[in-house]
Amino acid sequence: MNAPKLPPTDLPHLSDPVPPGVTHPKTIKSFVRRAGRTTTGQTKALQDLGPRFILGYQKQVLDFPSTFGREAPTVLEIGFGMGEATAHIAGVLPDTNFLCCEVHEPGVGALLKRIGEQELTNIRILAHDAVEVIDHMLPPGSLDGVHIFFPDPWHKTKHNKRRLVQPVLVAKLAARLKPGGYLHCATDWEPYAQQMLQVLGAEPLLKNTATAPEGWADKPEYRPLTKFEKRGLRLGHGVWDVVFRRV
Repeated sequence: MNAPKLPPTDLPHLSDPVPPGVTHPKTIKSFVRRAGRTTTGQTKALQDLGPRFILGYQKQVLDFPSTFGREAPTVLEIGFGMGEATAHIAGVLPDTNFLCCEVHEPGVGALLKRIGEQELTNIRILAHDAVEVIDHMLPPGSLDGVHIFFPDPWHKTKHNKRRLVQPVLVAKLAARLKPGGYLHCATDWEPYAQQMLQVLGAEPLLKNTATAPEGWADKPEYRPLTKFEKRGLRLGHGVWDVVFRRV
């Protein structure tokens, strides 16, 4: 039987200032840690492949050529879930490096399992909060792209402040993109898609790539349809892609 999900911890808004008199403010996180069961296969992948593909978090700028063993364009992915889309994209874009942040252990194990099965070499995993990774390990102008696919939509209005795509985070990401680099967000929750469009559109370093007046991008060929997305489309649900480039 799967372990029950724990209730999410409360997260502060990414742009909330520290209240006066608070000397040790609560650390802002880009995730909510949830319970989950790690399968035997995932555990084996963590043991066998973890030492090669999982990076240790450190407050030191990451050297991409030494990390990946080559010079290549590098894309940051924030929250890859169970790694299905990540492995697919890494397979169809073998000349691109993918630096992937995810704190959910079963998801990390699942992606490692896919890495082994598909013999992928262009993925490295940081099982750590993406905000701290961005702040301390990624210098300005270092990334060729950023992927944020189907982040938790936090449906209730009172929980909207917990959404990942907020002005402060987008500003951090835009600053770390090379000129011409892209930020690609996707969601199946239209109110969140509207928020993504608004937040990215308000960032002066970014420009929308969409030509349609609504602002939505066509789904890039590299992003696969997940099983949940396919099911949603069959039921008539929408999926929205938002792609902006660094100017």
